[in-house]
Amino acid sequence: MASGWDARPPWRPGRLPMLLCMLLLLRLRSPARAAHIKKAEATTTTTSSGAEADEGQFDRYYHEEELGSALREAAAAGPPGLARLFSIGRSVEGRPLWVLRLTAGLGPPPPDGDEGPDAAGPLLPGRPQVKLVGNMHGDETVSRQVLVYLARELAAGYRRGDPRLVRLLNTTDVYVLPSLNPDGFERAREGDCGLGDGGPPGASGRDNSRGRDLNRSFPDQFSTGEPPALDDVPEVRALIDWIRRNKFVLSGNLHGGSVVASYPFDDSPEHEATGVYSKTSDDEVFKYLAKAYASNHPIMKTGTPHCPGDEDETFKDGITNGAHWYDVEGGMQDYNYVWANCFEITLELSCCKYPPASQLRQEWENNRESLITLIEKVHIGVKGFVKDLVTGSGLENATISVAGINHNITTGRFGDFHRLLLPGTYNITAALTGYMPLTVNNIIVKEGPATKVNFSLRPTVTSVISDTTDVVTASTVAILNIPPGTQSSHQPIQPKDFHHHHFPDMEIFLRRFANEYPNITRLYSLGKSVESRELYVMEISDNPGVHEPGEPEFKYIGNMHGNEVVGRELLLNLIEYLCKNFGTDPEVTDLVQSTRIHLMPSMNPDGYEKAQEGDSVSVIGRNNSNNFDLNRNFPDQFVQITDPTQPETIAVMSWMKAYPFVLSANLHGGSLVVNYPFDDDEQGVATYSKSPDDAVFQQIALSYSKENSQMFQGRPCKNMYPNEYFPHGITNGASWYNVPGGMQDWNYLQTNCFEVTIELGCVKYPFEKDLPKFWEQNRRSLIQFMKQVHQGVKGFVLDATDGRGILNATISVAEINHPVTTYKTGDYWRLLVPGTYKITASARGYNPVTKNVTVKGEGAIQVNFTLVRSSADSNNESKKGKGDSTNTEDASDPTTKVFETLIKDLSAENGLEALILRSSSNLALYRYHSYKDLSEFLRGLVMNYPHITNLTNLGQSAEYRHIWSLEISNKPNVSEPEEPKIRFVAGIHGNAPVGTELLLALAEFLCLNYKRNPALTQLVDRTRIVIVPSLNPDGRERAQEKDCTSKIGRTNARGKDLDTDFTNNASQPETKAIIENLIQRQDFSLSVALDGGSVLVTYPYDKPVQTVENKETLKHLASLYASNHPSMHLGQPGCPNKSDENIPGGVMRGAEWHSHLGSMKVHKGVHGFVKDKTGKPISKAVIVLNEGIKVHTKEGGYFHVLLAPGVHNINAIADGYQQQHSQVFVHHDAASSVVIVFDTDNRIFGLPRELVVTVSGATMSALILTAGIIWCICSIKSNRHKDGFHRLRQHHDEYEDEIRMMSTGSKKSLLSHEFQDDTDTEEETLYSSKH
Repeated sequence: MASGWDARPPWRPGRLPMLLCMLLLLRLRSPARAAHIKKAEATTTTTSSGAEADEGQFDRYYHEEELGSALREAAAAGPPGLARLFSIGRSVEGRPLWVLRLTAGLGPPPPDGDEGPDAAGPLLPGRPQVKLVGNMHGDETVSRQVLVYLARELAAGYRRGDPRLVRLLNTTDVYVLPSLNPDGFERAREGDCGLGDGGPPGASGRDNSRGRDLNRSFPDQFSTGEPPALDDVPEVRALIDWIRRNKFVLSGNLHGGSVVASYPFDDSPEHEATGVYSKTSDDEVFKYLAKAYASNHPIMKTGTPHCPGDEDETFKDGITNGAHWYDVEGGMQDYNYVWANCFEITLELSCCKYPPASQLRQEWENNRESLITLIEKVHIGVKGFVKDLVTGSGLENATISVAGINHNITTGRFGDFHRLLLPGTYNITAALTGYMPLTVNNIIVKEGPATKVNFSLRPTVTSVISDTTDVVTASTVAILNIPPGTQSSHQPIQPKDFHHHHFPDMEIFLRRFANEYPNITRLYSLGKSVESRELYVMEISDNPGVHEPGEPEFKYIGNMHGNEVVGRELLLNLIEYLCKNFGTDPEVTDLVQSTRIHLMPSMNPDGYEKAQEGDSVSVIGRNNSNNFDLNRNFPDQFVQITDPTQPETIAVMSWMKAYPFVLSANLHGGSLVVNYPFDDDEQGVATYSKSPDDAVFQQIALSYSKENSQMFQGRPCKNMYPNEYFPHGITNGASWYNVPGGMQDWNYLQTNCFEVTIELGCVKYPFEKDLPKFWEQNRRSLIQFMKQVHQGVKGFVLDATDGRGILNATISVAEINHPVTTYKTGDYWRLLVPGTYKITASARGYNPVTKNVTVKGEGAIQVNFTLVRSSADSNNESKKGKGDSTNTEDASDPTTKVFETLIKDLSAENGLEALILRSSSNLALYRYHSYKDLSEFLRGLVMNYPHITNLTNLGQSAEYRHIWSLEISNKPNVSEPEEPKIRFVAGIHGNAPVGTELLLALAEFLCLNYKRNPALTQLVDRTRIVIVPSLNPDGRERAQEKDCTSKIGRTNARGKDLDTDFTNNASQPETKAIIENLIQRQDFSLSVALDGGSVLVTYPYDKPVQTVENKETLKHLASLYASNHPSMHLGQPGCPNKSDENIPGGVMRGAEWHSHLGSMKVHKGVHGFVKDKTGKPISKAVIVLNEGIKVHTKEGGYFHVLLAPGVHNINAIADGYQQQHSQVFVHHDAASSVVIVFDTDNRIFGLPRELVVTVSGATMSALILTAGIIWCICSIKSNRHKDGFHRLRQHHDEYEDEIRMMSTGSKKSLLSHEFQDDTDTEEETLYSSKH
């Protein structure tokens, strides 16, 4: 392996006569003294070679015939049944590759000779196998001799009863292969130390007879080329076959050229010449094994071999990581670890590769103890058997996995296993197809002999056989039988369904797997394509449909371009693979249990149906049915995207905002490369456009490409693009070519998700026969990429007061300008490459916390943050308990608790989206309703759902059309003062009908799911919802579809903009109907108005001269809506007539914008109950909040008020009672309740209450009369300063608020408001606009 040669002092000749004299003296001793010496030899193995050693063995190298004879002599040195000599194959020139097996109890040799698979003899149950391989490079010869000496020592030692060697061979199956390259050895020259002789290639004997380096000829995990052709290296082929037939546990590969113990990995993905530490999952075990050898070698343990040419080279403790020393691609030690159960290290024995034979004795002395010690280390860790619980028989090829170590082994023929581990505590799982996996926790491994752990696996009721999916009967157990000689130590079930799936076929496939694997799958749709095909997603998780706190979410999206089909088929293959291997394959099981996986096979099902098989370069089917490229259709940071946003794009953006995705890949075709952000740049030219997380993107891109050998080579489509080259199979997107409006950049910039784009092949729509090849090339890549979701940092951000998670807290990393935010339980995930970082968690109203964090390469490190409220909030928080003794008395009511839990869950960022996706409702949102259709639709709802609906005519329009009001409640038209009431109004401008359609959809959605969906049922039972879908039906009839900027239909039939007519003297029949029959007669907690013209939210007032006392609450409501809207929060509506409009966060005060109307996302707040000491409700009590906002208790003593999160002061005033003061803390995710109990006060200012009340009443009457006159005069003057619904505030004594929101309304936004409004206030109005 090494290239240097020995610079240490040569063998000192003066020592040889001295040793010979000592040996001569031993032979001349008397018989009595000799017996004493033999007794001493029987109790120690520290003598140099034993008295029986043949002195002539060290004077020469064994050439061709002599090697076989020497091994036979070594076997004969032991007792019968201890040794077996056989050949595993032959070299290029036909020389046998001899192996001597040494272990007790072998029995007589077979009659068929020393070649063939049975020549080695049967395996022995529970006995670990160790192999030592020498002379792999023909000119590195010390190992060839030393291994013969070792074989002789072990056999002779066992015969003479050496306790250590007897114990070793009674418990260990040892295999010694002195020369893997006998042809090269015959060409090598004694005394050649490897400095180079300038001869022809192969003349030194290093390579085999075909000029191939055997230690560069094994399959390699980081290969940059095609797999090696084994026809040129029969020696390697023979060794691989031998490894596959056995279950070697430990191995040593003996070389020359330096003096050091090297351990895996021998190369790295980067293939840097030197200096890259390429760590295995068992790095500590490998270092332990290497040290075990080095520490017993007199030169190696010094770490300074002083080899000529490398005199200054040092190795700490005499060991080194292979790749860190120098990169070796195709090495044997890595093959052993990656493709077999075997842990192999490489041992460089001498600086001089082919030293003179005179030095052989010293080399034996140097390595004897190290070799024996290494063999003994096969007994560390854990060992045992895996058996069938029913039959008791051993289970072959069961997988043994250790939690936290990403490297599994498999059991041997008898179900036996040996897993090398260092001292510690471990959780170990045994799994096999057809059996239930079993985990044993807290296994303690100590220094010394292995801990015994046996597993008895219970057969499953049904089982999947390796080549079929048929279900067997309950009385039958089918066991996966993997024949010897298979490459992988565990054989997962591979997909069988390789054909092109058109939409009906794909739909059946998805439904079949969702039906067959209901415990780990959930099939759902994001919406419909242009041609109304479902946009299906398959979720795979051990808890489908639920976000488990702390578990990251991952997605793959395929077939975005309809004619790029490989991704579509691979994701269907992946669904089959994950489903069939869950519970049996440890890798798949661990992935599904630790990750919530979402797979979207086709984002463009319409385009797929137009595409043509065999297509390589065309664009037929690439775009959607509206002929738009979906990967140029997302909002872009550098370019204004003017194409209309397509339904597929909208659905996917809403999906991405609804789930806390951490990592994603977008699967394409047309090349073979992993493309990472950014996809474009400001100049619009092909140049490297680096994101703040460029290092992370390179790491995750490499995790995919390195598992696909053809991709990793970087020259994918030589025939089509001969000059195209991607180093290591990855590229920055903009460096390749500019893609404005791409999906991957939008993911990174607008969500917490890191996404790359993966090009899967040069042919976009390959022929069906090639699909299995694509699966084979990509299956490891697909799995390894998913595992990257578990890299970096993860944890929770918690409130120090109550320990609850903080939603939308910000996680920022110093010097990386890309924060992420927490999810509903405060959980977060932040992908990072290994390194040390300064990470800060912050949230509004809290003091930020910063921690120094070191990220390692193996899995994400958990870092939790506990935030303390800022001083003002914390002081108020400490006071809020004062009113607790009067808190709601129905807290123990199970129904109340259920509903409070519902509100809290729905307050999460995607709580509402999850509820909608779980609903089976299929709403017909594909056309606008005319006035006639609208009227029939509403009547149909009432006819079909009379128990929860009531339809009322509020009045008539100028052209005598009805203005309908639909009430949805569990007791329609029955007063329930304790319930919050919510009003939705749409269609105030007839040319903005989207709000009308959304309200009709909302009404149908609620009705369809009542008594079917528990959450929606609770909502309807606990809330009174009033919907006015069309305030301006006359204008709606005149408006024209697809005319986005026209003003036709904006006004009513009399040409009046109704939004300017909400005054004390309203002139239009529509506004009069609303004011008189809805606003003034019914007591609403919140009002929501939907309109159009932009995509934003506004809140009061529309005129700058007006102020509002509860501005923060209104702004909070506006922000809640905008943040749950797929595009509003971006703040760039992109309307054709206002393309440069920029609205930060999508929220703006009405006075800062030139129009009205808005959106709808609501909230929580406070609801309360006021009573006296006897329990009698007190109505018309005045509730003063924060010394400003005033509301009155309703009939039954109830009050409701919407408030922003935080601490609020409450003063309650009622005639004849003492004033009460309390504080309440409003959480971001739940309504707060308070009960106020009044105590009667019989004296005022020391005077009888009756007298004071009488006098006061007379006085107040006079004052009120005077004030009323003044107010009337003033109000006439001030009317010109009021507009819209806001003016009604001047007419009422009671409190009413309004928020205006312009929005592309959605089911989610419509629902968000009521779901989260378990609040209690007088009325608040929100407007929503739809562009």
